[in-house]
Amino acid sequence: MKNLLRLLLCTILFSSCSLALKRADKLYKKAILERPYYDAVIVPGVPFKNGAWDSVMKARVLWSVYLYQHKFTRNIIFSGAAVYTPFYEAVIMGLYAQKLGVNKNHIFYDTLAKHSTENVYYSYKLAKTLGFTSLALATDPFQSALLNAYTKRRFMSPIAHLPVNFTIIAAMNTDSPYIDSMTAFKEGFKSILEQESLLKRLKGTMGKQVKYGTDKALRRL
Repeated sequence: MKNLLRLLLCTILFSSCSLALKRADKLYKKAILERPYYDAVIVPGVPFKNGAWDSVMKARVLWSVYLYQHKFTRNIIFSGAAVYTPFYEAVIMGLYAQKLGVNKNHIFYDTLAKHSTENVYYSYKLAKTLGFTSLALATDPFQSALLNAYTKRRFMSPIAHLPVNFTIIAAMNTDSPYIDSMTAFKEGFKSILEQESLLKRLKGTMGKQVKYGTDKALRRL
C-alpha cells in the first residue's frame, strides 16, 4: 500500500510539474508574439540561507533580469520580508539584480510579504502608489500556476504571468556575484516559525491574513 501511495504521489507531482512547464512555455511564446512592455514585474522572495542564493532564488532573479534587459518590463518589484532567515528577501534579490546589470532606479521593494499571496498583494499596492498601470508576475512555473487563480480572482486590474523559462536562464551567466548581504539584515529578527502556527501559515499562504477591507478586490490601478 505504501509503495502504491508513493507511486501515486510521484505521478501526481510529475504531472503537475509537466503541466506547469508547458504552461510557462506557452505564455512565453505568447509574450514573444505580443511583445508587451509592462511597467513592472513582481518577483516573489525566497529565503536567503547560508550566505548564498539557492537555485530557486537564482532562477527568479535571472529571469527578472532577462525580462528587464529584453524590454518586457521597465521595472522590477522584488517582494519578501525577513521570513525564515534574518535577511529581507526582497533586498537580497535586488542586490543580485543590480550586480547583474539592472539599474537600481528601476528596482522597487516590498518588505512586508511573508507568504506568496502577500507577495502579489503588497506589490500590487506598491505599484498603485508608483502610478504603474501594467503588471506581470515573474516567478517559477510552479508558483505561477499556484497563484494563477488568486491573481485572476482578487484584482480588478489584470496581472499577467511570465513564468521562468529555464532554457533561457540556463544559457545566461550564472556565476554568483558578490553582494553585501548585511545591508539586507533585519535587526531583532524572529522567524515566522516562532511567530505563527502551521495553521496560521497555511491561512497566510491562502491570503487569509491580508486585510483587504470592504473591497474584496482592489480598485483599478
